[in-house]
Amino acid sequence: MLKKILVLLAVFLSCSLVNSYAQKLTAKEIIKKSDDKARGLLSQGEMTMTIVRPDWSRSFTMKSWEKGGDYALILITSPAKDKGQVFLKIKSDMWNWVSSIERMIKIPPSMMMQSWMGSDFTNDDLVKESSIVNDYDHKLLGKDTLRGHVCYKLELIPHFDAAVTWGKVIMWITVDGFNQWSAEFYDEDMTLVNVLTASEIKKMGDREIPTVLEIVPVDKKGTKTVLVTKSIVFNKPIDNSFFSQQNMKRISQTAK
Repeated sequence: MLKKILVLLAVFLSCSLVNSYAQKLTAKEIIKKSDDKARGLLSQGEMTMTIVRPDWSRSFTMKSWEKGGDYALILITSPAKDKGQVFLKIKSDMWNWVSSIERMIKIPPSMMMQSWMGSDFTNDDLVKESSIVNDYDHKLLGKDTLRGHVCYKLELIPHFDAAVTWGKVIMWITVDGFNQWSAEFYDEDMTLVNVLTASEIKKMGDREIPTVLEIVPVDKKGTKTVLVTKSIVFNKPIDNSFFSQQNMKRISQTAK
């Protein structure tokens, strides 16, 4: 009996220490833990994106490679009309290789917040040019229970000189797992523009993460974009030379 009591006491103390640690996390630390988990230092994945509009919908598949915050490459693998398109980001520069016309297009910083492939995601969303860790001030607003998960509720206000469009972001991050579970995006007039919802947490590589992201513009009825992660590998080495304009053309051929 004494042994059981001691075991229960040890478990209680352990849980108390964990809860105490969690309570001491700053808003920025919570954001960073969630961002590190979602992105990893290195990642390679396969995804499907579906764009839904009131009168039509279309889907395409893609492969992605990312290294830190400086390098990202995305290859469109279907449908046929888009197959072979490649997007490359190196630090603050971004390019698009359009295989159908064999043309390299430089995407200027002014277009980072433009629609990516006609979806409700922006160029910035897909290659993570801006940083939710470094480009915003963070404030912990408290905790909410959202779709079955207790979440930290945080407010993100962009730095005055940050190259971001949003005037404010409200984000919900799960206490158990630090998964980015939902987000609201407001414009400079503090009007709600987009709502992002994550779901279907699954084991991907060495971690459990949401595998479905759905973004819905609040003022466009019947409109949304759904991004589904089919597979992803974290921390597999990728040489910097992989992220080059020369490799964009080479890897484009692998999709054909």
